[in-house]
Amino acid sequence: MKEEFKKYLIENGYKEWTPSGNPSTVYDYIKRIDKICEWESIFWGELASGVKKYLEQYEVGGIKEDLGKRLHNAVINALRRFSEFVLNY
Repeated sequence: MKEEFKKYLIENGYKEWTPSGNPSTVYDYIKRIDKICEWESIFWGELASGVKKYLEQYEVGGIKEDLGKRLHNAVINALRRFSEFVLNY
């Protein structure tokens, strides 16, 4: 599923690499989804199955909003993209 999410991000215009050759948004979002799975003690498939529930928890007003806001909202933005991926594929 991780590789499919990577392809989805690339197909939707997210960059793999910065101009200086460092990992960019694609790898950052994958890392953020890995972190959510670690926090929740679940695997990617379980996150996909309950993505709506997790999205609500990490969104503004959710019980895990503080985690969602981490790193300039990178966590919640990654989860939003993952949600779109799950709902569209």
